[in-house]
Amino acid sequence: MLDPTPIMQLTTAYWNAMTFLTANRIGVFEALAKTPMSVSEAADALNTHPRPTRLLLNSCVALGLLEESEGVYTNSALASVFLVPGSPAFMGNAVRYSDDLYATWGKLEQALRENRPPLAQETYLGDDPAKTRHFVYGMHNRALGIGNALVNLVDLSGRKQLLDIGGGPGTYSALFVRRYPELRAKVLDLPHVVELADEIIGSLGAKDRVSTLAGDYHTTKFPTGNDVVLISGVLHRESEKGCRELIGRAKDTLEPGGLLILSDVFTDHGGTGPLFATLFGLNMMLTAPEGGVHADTDVAAWMAEAGFTHIETLPFPSPMPHRVVTGMVG
Repeated sequence: MLDPTPIMQLTTAYWNAMTFLTANRIGVFEALAKTPMSVSEAADALNTHPRPTRLLLNSCVALGLLEESEGVYTNSALASVFLVPGSPAFMGNAVRYSDDLYATWGKLEQALRENRPPLAQETYLGDDPAKTRHFVYGMHNRALGIGNALVNLVDLSGRKQLLDIGGGPGTYSALFVRRYPELRAKVLDLPHVVELADEIIGSLGAKDRVSTLAGDYHTTKFPTGNDVVLISGVLHRESEKGCRELIGRAKDTLEPGGLLILSDVFTDHGGTGPLFATLFGLNMMLTAPEGGVHADTDVAAWMAEAGFTHIETLPFPSPMPHRVVTGMVG
């Protein structure tokens, strides 16, 4: 007889997510980083009522986010490292961006029937300052881990000029120039995004070698004379046609021997796995007009058709779900 447990787990999976997202949003982990607290003390610090606060804190204990001893609650090691502001591995802004998307996921059926995202991307790319900050800093939190892996996957020795198309917070460019002292980078993204990118690049000590260019990568003319072009976390916003156009335009900016780096969440051939990549495609469908996910084999084929050579596909270290596809001009 088949075990229905996987079905039952799916029916309540959002309970875990909303417990975690709410705890992060109201400041549970930040408060407990200052001092261990009882239920009443936590309720006072969080401006909540004691009875529901106990239920929330106990659920966070069960989720492995908090620990409890004799009625006193503290952060778990996991929460202390990743959920407390000021920690080098802080992911709270990325969590806040997921929190902002929670209601949007409730409109999945609407998106399927209307073939348009229920959340206008302008909301988190400039129109709503708070959501834009959550998005850009959330991408920065994620990009720190991804970028530190990426700089070890591709070799930019001897290269001088990198163009970071749709570079968001500029984190990747900052990490690359820190790794390669002779390299300079330019980050192209929307005006409200690069305003925040300038803050982040400065905080990483890379402002002297990473500049920003406000524009829309769909229409803004790309600077030429590059020996590296990076397009990371962009293709999942574009259709096949849009991806092919970006690959072609990137090629036109590269000097002979130039390198194109395409980094993203890609599926296997056929698009039915891995699970995270397939669900990520739905997330992008909900938040961008052409949002989805592509197979790395398709992306490599598009690069070959555009004239790139020495095409290589590499996975990021586990558990990161990303992959990188690279190719050279000439």
